[in-house]
Amino acid sequence: MDVAEAALQRARVRHPGVCFQLVPFDGPLPFGVGAFDLVWASEVIEHVADTARWLSEVRRVLAPGARLLATTPSHGRLRVLLGGVERYSEPLGDHLHLYTARSLGALLEEFGFSSVSVRAVDGPPLLKRSLFAHAVR
Repeated sequence: MDVAEAALQRARVRHPGVCFQLVPFDGPLPFGVGAFDLVWASEVIEHVADTARWLSEVRRVLAPGARLLATTPSHGRLRVLLGGVERYSEPLGDHLHLYTARSLGALLEEFGFSSVSVRAVDGPPLLKRSLFAHAVR
């Protein structure tokens, strides 16, 4: 699923046997309770305006014991200190939220996920570019 039809068209060309679905960017997900064993949200959470609603919907469509995998840019203190917050959160940009490993982990736990693990990846120590989160419903 995606909120962008162009992205779905590219995916359909590459994987013609897979079902892809357009979903509203700000509404409920059109899937039943516990419909999935896995939700993979790659570079999504930082763009979501209503994070509470989105995480609640992700949790709703996950089956008990199912997993959430998420990636998002890492905005640790040293990275922001060196680059400035403007570099990562332009006033008219599409990144609405900046996450550290600690803040992302706390957020997932707050929304009832368990076995939460968040690690920084991709880059030199203290300047990792991405966060990889794993959590269980």
